[in-house]
Amino acid sequence: MQFKQDYFEQLEGFYSQVYPLPISQPHWLAWSDDAAELIGVERKLNNGDTPDELLMQLSANHAMPGASYYAQVYSGHQFGGYSPRLGDGRSIILGEAIADPRYSSEPLNKTSTWDVALKGAGPTPYSRSGDGRAVMRSAVREFLASEALAALSIPTTRALAVIGSDLPVWRESQETAAITVRLAKSHIRFGHFEYFCHSEQGGKDKLIQLLNFTIKQHYPHLTQDYQGYKAWFTQVVKDTAILIGHWQAVGFAHGVLNTDNMSILGDSFDFGPFAFLDTFKEDFICNHSDPQGRYAFGQQPGVGLWNLQRLAQALAPVIESDDLVAALNTYQAELVKQYLLLMRAKMGISMRALTAIESQEQDKTDLDFIGRFCHVLQHNKLDYTNTFRALGQLDISSTKANIADEIIDRPKFDEWYKTYQKRVGNVADIAQWQADRNSVNPKYVLRNYLAQEAIVAAEEGDNSKVVELHQLLTQPYAEQTEFEHYANRPPQWGQGLIMSCSS
Repeated sequence: MQFKQDYFEQLEGFYSQVYPLPISQPHWLAWSDDAAELIGVERKLNNGDTPDELLMQLSANHAMPGASYYAQVYSGHQFGGYSPRLGDGRSIILGEAIADPRYSSEPLNKTSTWDVALKGAGPTPYSRSGDGRAVMRSAVREFLASEALAALSIPTTRALAVIGSDLPVWRESQETAAITVRLAKSHIRFGHFEYFCHSEQGGKDKLIQLLNFTIKQHYPHLTQDYQGYKAWFTQVVKDTAILIGHWQAVGFAHGVLNTDNMSILGDSFDFGPFAFLDTFKEDFICNHSDPQGRYAFGQQPGVGLWNLQRLAQALAPVIESDDLVAALNTYQAELVKQYLLLMRAKMGISMRALTAIESQEQDKTDLDFIGRFCHVLQHNKLDYTNTFRALGQLDISSTKANIADEIIDRPKFDEWYKTYQKRVGNVADIAQWQADRNSVNPKYVLRNYLAQEAIVAAEEGDNSKVVELHQLLTQPYAEQTEFEHYANRPPQWGQGLIMSCSS
């Protein structure tokens, strides 16, 4: 890898330098060729000979040339309460790897980089008496979630690899340590700005320094002055709204939306007790540590705004309150716009050329219509992903919908379906309409029970299910008939799994 060290060199005092601790008997548990292409690296399979050098470097057994090794400091609101000093407790950043230009979306005059971090590489000054390790189950879950969301075109950090070991670690019981190699366009979080606003180490000068760095690195079209700061915060609001619109449309629950888990770039970040919906439930909770449902699936839009408000408070020494409020006031409209864009595509609802007033009325009508469909899903205990996928086999001109086999309340469903037919209108080419639905409604998502089955096998020494599941999820819209069983609803034991935050 070729590294730049802009964060390390330009933001002294925003991190602590710390070196990772090696793990014993390192071996590749999972690897993403797609992520590897972003930074132009390749792996060698360990066939029993000496492990390849990249494996030894990423497992911290050998030093990585050009790496600086540091842990960032930040704070954050966790479940609504402010924690003044968090930081990377088990993640150590190597630096910014220069992207392979063949796979970069950046303009030719701007070098694209990806932060490379070893997650689970040992204690840092921010570990709060923890061992700084990640257990294999959490490392595998983060890897699969990152790459699954990327394949669904949802903004996300990426995962290059999971490296397993025989190093024992203790959580609820003895497990083995692993390292997730994470790639991120940036590791800067809402919590960075909170820390430098509220701590004795901060103040307006530090906030401006961090703002200028963030704009220079990631928003080079903006100026590093007051007008640029306003425009930047407005963009953060927009990117966050777009991200959560994606989550709500695909049925993804993050599970722990603390401000320290919110990327400043609007990427999905820090995967823990996440879940894709199986049976649709608006109030679905996937985090064992969240019995009150603060981060339930249906609460995510409101939590996104709440977190942005905390970021706005941290920026108050630099940006005037009226301008912060003006930016925050764009959130709902951006969220609704993104959500409707995705849901209309999923349901095959086209938009005609309308006046502004007509468009607003249509938006309200469609939101109500989609809400009624979600009520049908919940009332009849339908599977979220499979029901939308069934639209790809639906003859919209037929009086009977083939997505209705499991319907409990048939009259109410039939009433909704008639409204749906009317809203879709005449379809000249049914086959093309169905193909369009299959192109935006995934057949395969990372269901928790599938991840759990793969993890159990890996814990017993067989990582083939992890590899197979990962490969399946790189093509979520393809039929892949040989893996049809991966689209099944969960068995009884796997329904509504609630995961732990422990890692």
